[in-house]
Amino acid sequence: MRYILSLLSALILVSCAEEPKKEPFNSVAITPVFQDSVSIRAITFLDSNTLAFAGSNGIYGTVDVNSGKVRSNIQKYDSLTPNFRAVGHTSADFFMLSVESPALLYKTGGQGKMEVVYKEEGEGVFYDSLTFWNDNEGIAVGDTVAGCLSIIITRDGGSSWTKIPCSDLPEGIEGEGAFAASNSNIAVQGDKVWIGTTEGRIYYSADKGITWEIQESPIISEEPTQGIYSMAFYDENLGFAIGGDYTKPESSEKNKIKTTDGGKTWQLSADGQEPGYKSCVQFVPNSDGMGLVAIGFTGISYSADGGESWAALSDEPFFTLRFLNDSTAYAAGSKRIAKLEFE
Repeated sequence: MRYILSLLSALILVSCAEEPKKEPFNSVAITPVFQDSVSIRAITFLDSNTLAFAGSNGIYGTVDVNSGKVRSNIQKYDSLTPNFRAVGHTSADFFMLSVESPALLYKTGGQGKMEVVYKEEGEGVFYDSLTFWNDNEGIAVGDTVAGCLSIIITRDGGSSWTKIPCSDLPEGIEGEGAFAASNSNIAVQGDKVWIGTTEGRIYYSADKGITWEIQESPIISEEPTQGIYSMAFYDENLGFAIGGDYTKPESSEKNKIKTTDGGKTWQLSADGQEPGYKSCVQFVPNSDGMGLVAIGFTGISYSADGGESWAALSDEPFFTLRFLNDSTAYAAGSKRIAKLEFE
C-alpha cells in the first residue's frame, strides 16, 4: 500500500509539473453575434450559457452563447423610451438601469415582464453603473446631486433600493460623476466596493456601503472629459483602472493606474505608453492577475504583465466587454455585440 501511495504521489507531481503554462495572447478573432441600430454599453453573464444586455432606445435581451440565438425586446415607460447603460444580476433576477431623469431601475418581474423597483427624478439625475455583491446586496452609482455622489443600495435582492444620504458619504466635488461608458466603474470583492469617478477619486467601502472613505489616485482628471472610466479588481488587493480623455484618445499620459494594497495607494502604470483612452478594462480569468484586456472605440489592447506593458490586438471599436472564460469574451459597442476569442 505504501508503495502504491508513493507511486500515485509521484505520478501526480509529474502530472502537475508537466501541465503546460498558458501562453500570452497574440491575437483575437472577432465574430459578430448581434447587430442593430443601438448603442450597447452594458452586458453581463447571467450564467455560463447566457449573456444579457441592455442599451439605447429601450432595447434589452439575451444571447445564448452556445447556439448564438438572440432574444430582444423594447422597454417603454409610459410614452418614454429609456436609455440603458447599466445592468446587473442575481441568481434569480436581471436588472437594468436607465441614465437620465427619470432614472428607472427594472428587475425581472412576474409573467415575463420587467418591473420598476426604483425611480428617481430631478435636475442632475444621471445613473452610470450597477453591480451586486451577492444575491441580496447590490449597488448602483450616479452623478453628484445636492452635494454628493448618488449611490443607491439594495439589501433584499433588488426588490427595494435606498439612496445613501449625503451625510453618510464623503463630501462631493461639484460636477463629480462616474462615466456611463461601460458599466465598469464599480468593482466589488468580498464585502468591499470601489467606485471610480470623473475626478479621479475612488469611493471605497469595506462594509458593503455602510461606511465610506476616499482613495486618491494620480489618474488625469483636469478636464470634465477626463478621469476613471473603468476599474477591475482581481482580488481584494490587486486592482487596475483606466480612462483618459475620450476627446483626445491618443493621449496615454496618466490614464492607467494600479494598486496592490486594495486601493490604499495607486500608482501610474505604463505612463506615456500605449494604450491611450479606453472605456473598459477587465482582468483575464485564471491569469494570476497578470492578464488584462482594455477596450474602447480605439480598439482592443492586451497586457500579459499586469499592465506594465501593452500590445494592440485589434482596431475594432467596442465600448465594453466581459469574459466568459479565460480565452473567450463578449464585447458590445455601437450597433453590435461580438464574440472575442483570444489566442
